[in-house]
Amino acid sequence: MAAAMWTYFIPLYILGGLLLIVALFAVLGRIQGGRYLRPIIAGLSRAPLIGRFMQRLTKAALERANPELASAVSKLERLGATRDPQRAQSALSQLSAAERRAYLEAAKEQGAMPEPTNRAERRRMERARRR
Repeated sequence: MAAAMWTYFIPLYILGGLLLIVALFAVLGRIQGGRYLRPIIAGLSRAPLIGRFMQRLTKAALERANPELASAVSKLERLGATRDPQRAQSALSQLSAAERRAYLEAAKEQGAMPEPTNRAERRRMERARRR
């Protein structure tokens, strides 16, 4: 009889464990701007189910925050620009002006686009920004 009583508490143990994990994530997220949480999230994102869920959440947040950038990123992913730099150049020409502007601003903000070193490269980048 007493052994059967403990089985009733199993859902409480599970909820307590989940609450402990959420509290741990909250604390790790607060410490030094999430420095210790980033490697955990990176490891979790490699798992197929969790990784797809996190990609879907990121894409939805980007669509709410900046629809032009979300459209540009989806077009670039569809054209395979993330894997090949030559495809990236040809894919950039297929973006609309607003999408290109949003993508170039985001790339510049992330530091992905280094400053051109010579005059010809600077002019080419200026022309790409004007389009």
